[in-house]
Amino acid sequence: MDFPQYRKRFDHKSFYKLINERTLEEVQLIGNKPFIHNLEATQYFEIIRLQEILACAEGQYTVSDEVEFEKAKIPPKELN
Repeated sequence: MDFPQYRKRFDHKSFYKLINERTLEEVQLIGNKPFIHNLEATQYFEIIRLQEILACAEGQYTVSDEVEFEKAKIPPKELN
């Protein structure tokens, strides 16, 4: 699999850039404000979560792209 890979939650509240099988950047939207989190998966639960995101497990995640990910990082007032 080639990286980076992009995914989003079904509700469009979180967007993910999977840098490799153990590293991701997440843009979480709370209201209209984006919060950026970085995760280096070292524990079993974290590794499984990244695998689920990559596999679009159980309809919770869908494929996204770089444009959508980068747009999620910009607060709405800055889009003009």
